[in-house]
Amino acid sequence: MVMGKNVMITGAAGFLGSHLTIHHLKAGDNVLGLDNYSSSREDSHHSMFVRKMYSPERAMIRKVDICSTLDVVAAVDDFITTNGGKIDLIYNFACPASPPRYQEIPVETLLTCTAGTVNILDVARKHNSVFVHASTSEVYGDPDVSPQSESYKGNVNSYGPRSCYDEGKRAAEALCYDYLHKHGVDARLVRIFNTYGENMDPLDGRVVSNFIVQALKRQPYTIYGGGKQTRSFCYVSDLIRGITTLAGLSKNPGGPINLGNPAEFTVMDLALLVNRLLYGATKPELINMPLPKDDPLQRRPDISRAKEILGWEPTVDLEEGVRRTIKWFMEELSSVN
Repeated sequence: MVMGKNVMITGAAGFLGSHLTIHHLKAGDNVLGLDNYSSSREDSHHSMFVRKMYSPERAMIRKVDICSTLDVVAAVDDFITTNGGKIDLIYNFACPASPPRYQEIPVETLLTCTAGTVNILDVARKHNSVFVHASTSEVYGDPDVSPQSESYKGNVNSYGPRSCYDEGKRAAEALCYDYLHKHGVDARLVRIFNTYGENMDPLDGRVVSNFIVQALKRQPYTIYGGGKQTRSFCYVSDLIRGITTLAGLSKNPGGPINLGNPAEFTVMDLALLVNRLLYGATKPELINMPLPKDDPLQRRPDISRAKEILGWEPTVDLEEGVRRTIKWFMEELSSVN
């Protein structure tokens, strides 16, 4: 019998971590999931599904803060004692990605990106693991070029309200490449642009979830800065396919890879789409608010490297992806009411 890989996922209960957890469990792998639940729920549908469908040996989900070296080591040792072998693949996805969340815990966010990433890189070094790190389009800051390619150095405010996340992710990238060049850790970086879909937290404060929840509750749509700022929205199944393809490459790509949908929409476009899908020609009610400090005015990825190296590009367009996401949110909200 061919045994599955041993896969470790930090942030395993979060939006993307939950999809990666299910992906690898369905593939027959054993998963060690770590999460401190600072920006996710221990009783989420995902967590309950994993506990119901998979044995504790194959899906070992632990409440662990990755900044705690002792707790990380103890969880890894327990997992290896149970499943044997070593950690073959690590996804480092632990970090709140919602601006309201990380601005509530800025010091913890920055430490997760730095001290926490070092702890997980040390596991990869010990086990000779493939290490896939979740970086972000926020390393580009408020860009003055479009689209943003991986060679663009960014325009980031190092002391603004978003700096704990933006600069934390930039520091984490530097740590990954330090471990790659100094210690030979097979560290691979994915720079993730706006992603949406099932398993999003309805209250996480990101624009897709905000609009859908407001629409379903018949509340006005909150529009910041007139809604003219642009975003590129990638449906989660497309993103997970790109991430797992990167993880499966036989050779380290040698640099970060953008993953996102290059189709560019304004925030107002998104609000109108959500409203049309739910209420047809009914005119939406809007509440206009000032643009938050350092909120980027433009986001559009150059995915040339992803096409060349991964053979990847998104296939789900925004209308179809939002339609699927609305359906999931309707089920999620009805279950908690």
